[in-house]
Amino acid sequence: MKKPYALLGLTLLLLINTANAQDTPHVIAHRGYWKAEGATQNSIRALQHAIRIGAYGSEFDVLVTADGIPIVNHDNQIDGQKIEDTPYKALRHHRLANGELLPSLRQYLRTGARQQNTRLILEIKTHSSPEKEKEAARIALAEVKRAKAQDMVDYISFSSCIADELVRLDPNARVFYLNGDFSPAEAKAHGYAGIDYHYNVLRHNPTWIDEAHQLGLEVNVWTVNQEDIMRWAIDQGIDYITTDEPEHLQALLNLTE
Repeated sequence: MKKPYALLGLTLLLLINTANAQDTPHVIAHRGYWKAEGATQNSIRALQHAIRIGAYGSEFDVLVTADGIPIVNHDNQIDGQKIEDTPYKALRHHRLANGELLPSLRQYLRTGARQQNTRLILEIKTHSSPEKEKEAARIALAEVKRAKAQDMVDYISFSSCIADELVRLDPNARVFYLNGDFSPAEAKAHGYAGIDYHYNVLRHNPTWIDEAHQLGLEVNVWTVNQEDIMRWAIDQGIDYITTDEPEHLQALLNLTE
């Protein structure tokens, strides 16, 4: 007579463990795992380190040159030259802090597409006009399609113009909005897959996490480097945590599972 109860107990334990696993946030390395040896922000080496540690995603920044070449860089200027006003040939020989040449989006995707475990979180930076932002969205989508990486890329942007254009051009694209000024209902109305806000935005709007989930949206939070904020994000049931300290967060999640 004890076996049915033992089986029921085991089943309940498995269900609880499955639910806990589903509630565990995914780790996204901010600008790659750039603090690892030999890397720097937005470098291909940082992407490789994010892949090596098994990060769910590796985030990186994209801007488009004057002649329409998307490059991986955070700031809108390199060596005093504004990227969107400068041809690629004038920037291509720039070296990053780790000695790598400035990567183009095509080169970056080529590395990312060689594996299937770490998602590529592509941020299109704001540009100087709506026309340039829409063109940046079109170019980025085309490069992702060329690399046959559609199934492993998520898009993020502070610009609703860019995010809306991504949704318009590819309704299947997973687009997350960064700026923090849309409620979950507004983000849903724009066709976004989720919100990707600074942790202070969600702390000031504590109902937005549950509201987003009820609407079928996912929630990411950035850039979380302090352990107390990591713990807060875990406790809130947030889906993704973007951090400059991915191994620290991984270790913390292993302790809380």
